[in-house]
Amino acid sequence: MGLWSFWSFALLALVLLSFQSKFGAQAEISSPRANDRFYRLEVTPLETCVIRKSEVSLKVDDSIKVLSAFETGAVADVKPNNGKQVGKETQSGLGNEAPIGVKTAPNYPNRLKIPSKKYGNIPGDNQMPPTENIMLENTFPDTRKKAKRSVGTTYTENVDRSISGEAQSRERFVETVQGVSNSRAEYRRAGEEARGSNPRQSEPHLDTSTFALSGDSAHNQAMVHWSGHNSSVILILTKLYDFNLGAVTESSLWRSSDYGSTYTKLNDKVGSRTVLSYLYVCPTNKQKIMMLSDPEVESAVLISSDEGASFEKHPINFNILSLLFHPAQENWILAYSHDSKLYSSMDFGRKWQLVHDNVMPGRFYWAVMGLDRESDVVHIETRIAKGCAQYVKCRAQRCTEGNRQYLFPGHVDTNSLVVQDEYVFTQVTKSGRASYFVSYMRESFKRMKLPKYCLPKDMHIISTDEKQVFAAVQEWNQNNTYSLYISDSPGVYFTLSLENLRTSRGPAGNLLVDFYKVEGINGMYLANKLVDNHIKSFITYNKGQTWALLPAPATDVAGNNLHCILPFCSLHLHLEMSENPYTSGPVTSKKSVPGIIVATGNIGTELSSTNLGMFITSDAGNSWRQIFDEEHNVWFLDNGGAMLAVLHAATPIRHLWISLDEGKKWDRHSFSLAPLYVDGVLMEPESDNHIITFFGHFSHRSEWQLIKIDYKGLFSRRCMDGDYQTWHLHNKGELCVMGEKQIYMKRRPGNRCMLAQDYSRIYSSEPCLCTAYDFECDYGWERQADGKCSPAFWFNPNGATKSCSTSQSFLNSTGYRKVLSNNCKEGGRNVYSPKRQVCRPRPPRGLRLSTSQGDLSAPVGSNVTFMVYLDDGDSLRTSIQLDFGDGIKITYSNLSRTDDGIKHIYRTTGIYRVTASAENNLGSDSNTLFLHITSPVERVYLSAPIVAIRGKEANLTAVVWPSHTRTLTFFWWFDNSSEPIITLEGSISYMFQREGKNKVTVQVASGSTIMQDSKVITVKEFFRSLLLSFSPALDEHNPDIPEWREDIGRVVRTALSQVSGVPEDQLLVSLYPGLPSTAELFILPDEHASSEHKRSSEEALETISDIFVTALNQGLIQFELKSDIRIIVYMTQQTLAPLVDSNSIHSGSAMLMLLTVVFVGLAAFFIYKFKRKIPWIHVQTEDSHEKESEVISTVGQNDSMSKVKLGEFPSPKELMEKELEARSRGGIGRNVERIVTREFPNCTNV
Repeated sequence: MGLWSFWSFALLALVLLSFQSKFGAQAEISSPRANDRFYRLEVTPLETCVIRKSEVSLKVDDSIKVLSAFETGAVADVKPNNGKQVGKETQSGLGNEAPIGVKTAPNYPNRLKIPSKKYGNIPGDNQMPPTENIMLENTFPDTRKKAKRSVGTTYTENVDRSISGEAQSRERFVETVQGVSNSRAEYRRAGEEARGSNPRQSEPHLDTSTFALSGDSAHNQAMVHWSGHNSSVILILTKLYDFNLGAVTESSLWRSSDYGSTYTKLNDKVGSRTVLSYLYVCPTNKQKIMMLSDPEVESAVLISSDEGASFEKHPINFNILSLLFHPAQENWILAYSHDSKLYSSMDFGRKWQLVHDNVMPGRFYWAVMGLDRESDVVHIETRIAKGCAQYVKCRAQRCTEGNRQYLFPGHVDTNSLVVQDEYVFTQVTKSGRASYFVSYMRESFKRMKLPKYCLPKDMHIISTDEKQVFAAVQEWNQNNTYSLYISDSPGVYFTLSLENLRTSRGPAGNLLVDFYKVEGINGMYLANKLVDNHIKSFITYNKGQTWALLPAPATDVAGNNLHCILPFCSLHLHLEMSENPYTSGPVTSKKSVPGIIVATGNIGTELSSTNLGMFITSDAGNSWRQIFDEEHNVWFLDNGGAMLAVLHAATPIRHLWISLDEGKKWDRHSFSLAPLYVDGVLMEPESDNHIITFFGHFSHRSEWQLIKIDYKGLFSRRCMDGDYQTWHLHNKGELCVMGEKQIYMKRRPGNRCMLAQDYSRIYSSEPCLCTAYDFECDYGWERQADGKCSPAFWFNPNGATKSCSTSQSFLNSTGYRKVLSNNCKEGGRNVYSPKRQVCRPRPPRGLRLSTSQGDLSAPVGSNVTFMVYLDDGDSLRTSIQLDFGDGIKITYSNLSRTDDGIKHIYRTTGIYRVTASAENNLGSDSNTLFLHITSPVERVYLSAPIVAIRGKEANLTAVVWPSHTRTLTFFWWFDNSSEPIITLEGSISYMFQREGKNKVTVQVASGSTIMQDSKVITVKEFFRSLLLSFSPALDEHNPDIPEWREDIGRVVRTALSQVSGVPEDQLLVSLYPGLPSTAELFILPDEHASSEHKRSSEEALETISDIFVTALNQGLIQFELKSDIRIIVYMTQQTLAPLVDSNSIHSGSAMLMLLTVVFVGLAAFFIYKFKRKIPWIHVQTEDSHEKESEVISTVGQNDSMSKVKLGEFPSPKELMEKELEARSRGGIGRNVERIVTREFPNCTNV
């Protein structure tokens, strides 16, 4: 009886313990979440991390996986990059977090961004430009410059703001688990403890072991790298980042060679005083490791070629901000520095060479293999001005100016260059409107064509898979949504797929688009769309031709009926993708398990952030089941044959869930003796080993805990042929998906056998006959409600086609183009494919003429490319003539010869009328544009008199070098005027009304360049002036610059004042530009003289003038130019005011011409005055004092008459003096000695 009682008691205790264990599991699953929804974060692909206690972060690589020392997924709701699964090899080597080698979509790294935004950058296979960049846009903000160096852009800051409550709850929980981590550095367990919920030995179990990184409890950041490819090596770099100093102050490097069972500290190998800041892994050879020392201590790289077993240190003279590894050559690296310089290394960082400076962050790319001729080619965007950049292509080690190629004709917007797969994208903004350009297969750039009235405000490249471009475009009437457009193969012609995609902005301002590509199923995508102010989830099976709502599960996780009927109620999924590669994110699919999608979502009328659950589909979205009523992170194990789920909670956990039957049944397993804050899960994809590593901490004060889990014990054997079953891919019963019937193979649910890596997922495939939905609408056509494509109102389907330019027939679109990668076959009718038609003669209509960039200006001497387009007409039989407006014309026999544009160089500036004409025997058409050819303004000189008379016009001239012809705008500012006088000519006449000093400024505008010059003009009621000349020696030392002329004028004024005693403030001397050196002396009235004594002031000026005339004629005005050179000043001419304008064109030759004109005028005057004494002139004259009778005198040849010698004629100087005397008498009455000249004698007819 005693023995029976003992066994009865033992059995009862076992039952109670089992019941208690099950009860605990249920309580854990249903425990309320501290936060109901993911916090949306944008994390730089270069660095992704979660923070411990708002400060602790973990960085990892592709193995580098980033973990949040703080929880599995409190901040895991990060936007997808291409809607693709993250987790392939990272090109930057920094980690899985930057899915390099995977084409990521509408995430920051994959945007082609525009004007104020950025043409996002899309990394191609194994490529990841590591710094922040647009639509289509490679934006990797350099987190090292931020306050917190975490693997995410502003991950730490986001956590600080949004989860303070979680941090507090953790503080309260710390006391219950605080002492666990210090018990021992390592402990192992297996069997009953590992199974957790079921003690029976026959049940499969997990083997676990835990290792604590002792001594690093203060370190708040970590980076983890698993070498992968069946390697047993794991590297962990932990750091203490001081947020006040903005630098890493401590670091530790740990290495495991047994899949994480034990770790060894390597600080002595790298140098005990060396502080490490970053860890990079070569994506093409993961045995090669590169680490950077913190630049605050030293600038050096540490290199390992044996998975961290040994290191060699090499100093560098620049601070590396990001690295880009070559997609094929393991030793080739590009490094971007803090001062915007790009360096290259061909020996894995041992030696570096400058490639280019002024490089935009993240806008540099290695060659794409098979497209670029040389594998060491680098594509670079370089800044040349604010908002202006150039696309440069060169070789990494030979990027001198002579070896650079500028493949895009003209400048591009900054942060717009994207090189991905077969495409190169860029953007140019003119007049506030952006134009997008694409180069396909490295051919010439072509403008991307969107529907005519799309009028995009913003564009982001989502994907370039399968030689086709997916783009998110914000149209002119959209604010918070974008539309999805799909292109043809060259990426030129786009058609609309889905309107009003849900979008948001990440912390760095990057665009996040709710668009997800389902892995493993061709043409299958998920998207969230705004419908009547509600966000709803849609699915497509034909690459965006038709979209449908997701059917909700029939029952919830508890088996209760949901009664959710389409279209009023449906399933809605969160499509953000986690940038932290160590959390799964809200949506997961895998190529190795086609048809299975696991996602976070809700059931109802719209997408919500509350009442979330986990949902799964096993038949490619046709039906769904709910598997959890709380958010979990879910990973695929064993090549997709099993699933691992971990509660997405802010509280510590100690259990995980595994399913072997596509989520129908979940087994709970305990992985830790004490609850653990799970920061992430690290596993090697596509590997034969079955090892998972959990990263986390027991409390915010504890060391990092690494828990190794071997789940191989879940399987009893490898799968055989009988362990598989087939399933048919379908779309709501329609078996033809993307033009074929496909049958897939998968493991029978519940079989505990291990999948082979290479087993074929597709069992069979059979093409189907084509239907309308195997085609997308061609450019200019739109899908109607009945599914047919019809022309848009703005599109003329009968317009000219370039195909007619090379043959007598062309392929005319039926409005449809086959969806790329669709494998349907057309029947006998071929109703959708383009039809070949004969080119019929038509008159040309709609001739368009533009420059290749759409600019209406070009620099002189540049090669301007004109594009000629014909909307309608027989292009093969239509000749094209282009008149460049500079006297040169060119004629082409047909339009095809103008496909690449017509190039022309203008040699002089000006505005040219360019005319294109199209003509055939049925008619003609023409078009015209006005092209401004300009050259940079190098210098502006304002030529103006320094003295002017009040109330009389003064001539002002702006002289521009080099000279321009009506391509400049002149702005004239006078004194304190609020508005300028604007002219197209460089000269103006202006009347000054105020005496004193008046400042004149002229501004010359040439494009965006503005230059100016100013002069101060003294305005007086009257003045006197003398023209001066100098000894010839002055010309030899005349540099002809304004400063020199001002100094000489000042010296001459001083000399005049000293000789005459006249105050200097009454004298002004202005030297004229050019040679010979000439000047003008201005004698001003005394400023203190009253206006009533004007007459006496004038007489005083006459006296002063006479004094200067005498002194100048006697050579008394001299000055010393150099120690052995004295310059004598002479008088050239006396005037009342400047006889000529102070103009740069005035020179000695101009003065001689003026004197000649005066001489001729005086000669005519004398002939007229003495005409009666000339015998052959018979006119009546009148004298001022008497009238004389007409006198006719005839003189014969034999009449004796004295001959007149040439020397008896007055000299030009005498004539000038006489003219000056006459002016003085008639104008102001100067009291000067009268000049008496000889009268002309009668001339004899010889």
